[in-house]
Amino acid sequence: MRRRDFIGAIYGGALALSWGAAAQQLRKLWRIGSVVPGTAEPDEFFAEVLEQRLADLGHVQGRDIVLVHRFADPQPDKIEEAVSSLAPQVDLLVVRGSIAAMAAKKLAGGMPIVFISSAYPVEIGLVQSLAHPGGNITGIASEAASETNQKRLQILKEIVPNLERTAVLRVPDEPFARLAMPSLELAAGQLEVSLIPLDIKSADDLDAAFVIMKNGEAQALLVLGAVLVHSLTRQIADLALAAGLPSCHVFREAVTAGGLVSLGPDLAANISPATAQIDKIIKGTSPADIPVEQPTRYELTINLRTARLLNLTIPPALLAQADEVIE
Repeated sequence: MRRRDFIGAIYGGALALSWGAAAQQLRKLWRIGSVVPGTAEPDEFFAEVLEQRLADLGHVQGRDIVLVHRFADPQPDKIEEAVSSLAPQVDLLVVRGSIAAMAAKKLAGGMPIVFISSAYPVEIGLVQSLAHPGGNITGIASEAASETNQKRLQILKEIVPNLERTAVLRVPDEPFARLAMPSLELAAGQLEVSLIPLDIKSADDLDAAFVIMKNGEAQALLVLGAVLVHSLTRQIADLALAAGLPSCHVFREAVTAGGLVSLGPDLAANISPATAQIDKIIKGTSPADIPVEQPTRYELTINLRTARLLNLTIPPALLAQADEVIE
C-alpha cells in the first residue's frame, strides 16, 4: 500500500471512530420509570419481563435506558405517592392498571406515559379514542368491551345450572367496577340470576364480605378485576373454596392460586406490545399518534382440582374451550 493511501486509511478509520464515539455520547439515555401496584415479591415478574422485552428491541439497561421501578400498595393514595415521587426522576412513565394510569395522567405533567392493563381507557378519560389517543398517553387496554363481563357470568351459569344468586366482589375506587356493573346487570336479567354486590377497600374487608355472601345464600362468586383484588388473589381463592363457592376471575393467576375459572387477557403478554410502544416513543413518535391496543384474545383457564373439591362437574363443552386446564 502506498504511504498516502495508508495515512488516508488510518485517518478515515480514526474519523469513523471519533464520529462513532460522538454518536454514542449524543444518544439520549432514556430514564424509564415503572409504577406497579403490588409488592415486589409476587409482582417483580412485571419488572423482569419489561426489561427483557426492551432488551429484545435493542434497549439495554445502563446503555441507552435506565429502568427504575416503584412498587406501591394497591391503594389510590399510595399509588399517587409512587407516581409523584418517581415522575421528576424519569423521561417516560410506565404504569400498570387503571388507577395508576389515572394517577400518572393527573400528576406526571406532559411526559410520555404508557399504561398496561387498564380497562376502558376511553370511558375513564385516559385517551380520546383507541385509534387516536391524543395527549401524552397511550398503552394496552386490558378490556374495552362490556360483553366480556357478561361471558364471565354466563360461564358460572354453565357450571352451576341452578344458579340464582351470585356475589360480585368489587373495589369501589376501581373504575372497572363502575363500568362493569351495567353489563353484568343486563346479563343477570337475561340469565335470571340475582347479583349481590360487595365492596372491599382492603384485605380487612374480606371476612365480612364472605359473611354477607353466606347470609345472602350466594351460590357463586364473580370477582371483578382490580389491582387490590390481584394482590389478594390467594386470600380470595382460599375464602371462596372454604365457603364452597365456585369463583370466576379476570386473570389466570387467581385460578392457579385455587380459584375455579378465569376469563381474561394474559398479563405478561400485554407487556410485549407495550414495549413496542415505548420503542416508538424513544425513536420520536408522539404517544398521541400511537393507537391504544386491545388484547387479541381472552384466555379461559379452569382448575379441575378446585372443581373436584367443590363437587362440581365442568361441562365437557366448556372444558373443550379452555386454553389451560389445571389438573
